[in-house]
Amino acid sequence: MSTARKRSGRLSAAVLGAGLIGVDLAAKIMRSRSLDCRLVVARDDDTPGLRHAAGLGLPTATGGVQSLVDAPDPFDVVFDATNAVSHAEHAERLKPLGTMLIDLTPSKVGRMVVPTVNGTDALDHGDINMISCGGQASIPILHAIARQHRIDYVEVVTTAASPSVGRSTRLNLDEYIETTQDAVRDFTGVKDVKAILNVSPARPPATFRVAMSVLGEELTAESVRAVVATATEPVRAFASGFEVTACVVDDGKALIAIEVTSSGDRIPRYAGNLDIINSAALHVAELYTAAHLSTAGAVMS
Repeated sequence: MSTARKRSGRLSAAVLGAGLIGVDLAAKIMRSRSLDCRLVVARDDDTPGLRHAAGLGLPTATGGVQSLVDAPDPFDVVFDATNAVSHAEHAERLKPLGTMLIDLTPSKVGRMVVPTVNGTDALDHGDINMISCGGQASIPILHAIARQHRIDYVEVVTTAASPSVGRSTRLNLDEYIETTQDAVRDFTGVKDVKAILNVSPARPPATFRVAMSVLGEELTAESVRAVVATATEPVRAFASGFEVTACVVDDGKALIAIEVTSSGDRIPRYAGNLDIINSAALHVAELYTAAHLSTAGAVMS
């Protein structure tokens, strides 16, 4: 990381992938006070998202990960918004550059992070995996419940509108399910976990929602609602459209429903799936940036 970058108070960032997730992420980075989006990369000149990024005034390239490797200065932070199969290669090629890599694909290659649960792990790992939109929406709640109650079974049903599910996500549906299940197991300690993804063709498009069914012991309406309320507020600090729409407890079973709407500036309000994972990724990047700029300031003072 150059002294000039440290003194400017912002780290250089690039977005690898110009699909639905990548373009919304680039727009969010543009509003960040600690990150400077210096490049959006795709593989094809005709990618609509790349044209949109150029229209926002952002530099673009079409060389894929090679465009990042060939850049005159290494990027401090790279967001990988491509696909799970490609991420391992991207991680290998960018590792020698010392870049912080934040993976928005369900690859399971890097350290799985949920900001309100283990966000500080981003300070110690160079490859961070954001799991999935369903994982980011459900795990803060499930982790909190599991800390207070014995849980025997968890089911997570995610519903996203078809127009908000891009090509890369559709190619990674199996990885999405497997990674979400593994992450729920890791963050809750519950072995019996099932994840389901519904891509809804409904018109008008359905708002992104996640329904969690939890079986356990000593689950009461009072205890579960208190835990859910406490876990929700930190998420809303960076994803304001995150809202609990139902919390019902009966005879050892809890049902918690979440809806997420986007800010609506670059993507439709129903596309909360894009908003939650991108907002989480940006939050992790800003935690990393704050720590590194603070360290840099201490060294130079």
